[in-house]
Amino acid sequence: MEEKNMITLTIDKHEVTVPAGTMLLDAAKTVGISIPTLCHINLEGTCVQNMPASCRICVVEIEGRRNLAPACATRVTPGMVVHTNSARVIRARKTVAELMLSDHPNDCLTCPKCSDCELQRLVMRFNIRQMPYNGGEQSERKQELTPAITRNMEKCVYCRRCESVCNNVQSVGVLSAIRRGFNTTIAPTFDKMFTDTNCTYCGQCVAVCPTGALTEHDYTNQLMDDLTNPDKVVVAQPAPAVRFALGEEFGMQPGTIVTGKLATALRDLGFDYAFDTDFAADLTIMEEGTEILQRLNKFLAGDKDVKLPIMTSCCPAWVNFYEHEFPDLLDYPSSAKSPAQMFGAIAKTYWAEKMGIPREKLVVVSIMPCLAKKYEAGREEFKVDGNPDVDYSISTRELGRLIKRANIDFVNLPDSDFDSPLGESTGAGVIFGITGGVMEAALRTVAVSRASRRLLSTSTALS
Repeated sequence: MEEKNMITLTIDKHEVTVPAGTMLLDAAKTVGISIPTLCHINLEGTCVQNMPASCRICVVEIEGRRNLAPACATRVTPGMVVHTNSARVIRARKTVAELMLSDHPNDCLTCPKCSDCELQRLVMRFNIRQMPYNGGEQSERKQELTPAITRNMEKCVYCRRCESVCNNVQSVGVLSAIRRGFNTTIAPTFDKMFTDTNCTYCGQCVAVCPTGALTEHDYTNQLMDDLTNPDKVVVAQPAPAVRFALGEEFGMQPGTIVTGKLATALRDLGFDYAFDTDFAADLTIMEEGTEILQRLNKFLAGDKDVKLPIMTSCCPAWVNFYEHEFPDLLDYPSSAKSPAQMFGAIAKTYWAEKMGIPREKLVVVSIMPCLAKKYEAGREEFKVDGNPDVDYSISTRELGRLIKRANIDFVNLPDSDFDSPLGESTGAGVIFGITGGVMEAALRTVAVSRASRRLLSTSTALS
């Protein structure tokens, strides 16, 4: 007898028992059956799933049901008998993929998502070697190049993943479906450019896009030119998160710490100096910690206009979100720059002066997990006579591709240290990437500093 709220069904001759309300797609996974998907995605770390059931790649055959059913949006029922690999199912999936290709560019070799495209993997899985629906309604759609994100909506397959993450996870609300038929596209209202919207350039739409419709603005070719230019001094500053994510690009266990290998790889790529954004993270902690104390002291002194709670300004996407959505609350975030921009300012002033390097000859490259850092580097307030503090930013993905392009055996690289002095830090910046983040690191410092002052005062009084 089935337990209460549990349902038993059969999938490809496997008896499966799952909780009531489970989708067929998830039920199949419990017995190792992989059903192909395109529009469906579980946005990990949130309670949001994108399952418009629009692509029909995941259709399955259910005995007693006339039509094929989308596995991502069909709930299990008692006694259900499901076939995920019948001839009818396989033919239907292949036909759906062929119809998608009829309105999709075929420039796969030069596409930024080449070899990492989910549509491309489906084509291989379904063994599509001909285009039976060539000459379809290829409609012209918007293309755009921003400092952070590249849009080529001719490659959009209307999976609506970007729309889900933008609206339901990030709460920015920039993307939605517009127009109808072959002219349908996912875009901002009135088909505006990203630069004319409240887009924060957080890059989450890029992270979930299965094709080349949304990709990061790639700066690797520009970086290679700078690395081989004898008139340039190129400095790298990787973010704390990079040392935890980069190893995964080379088959290492996710979360593996590769700090030493990262420093070695940067030098092997040709960077003149490999520094560490953790240095600037310490600066951030001191700056934001000082600002916390100043605001608290004013509040305790009776100033009721002081803005509390204080919020970190480390994330440019967060700052951009505040500027667009809550301009009346801009006094709450810290007035400090982000660690990346602090580092760029220090590198191009104090350090460059000590090293005798002209500002215009120095190229500061940040390596960051967030595409908003690309946008941030181009903000006018972070430039001196037109020369930016951080010249440009590359993502962890871009760095991984660069290392592979240079034929560097990353896994077997020896460990080395970052250069001094801008490569030294307390390690508190590593806390930035975990629960609590920047404020936890800053508040720890504030708490310790206040406790130290009290202890010093007590010791002085006793002596």
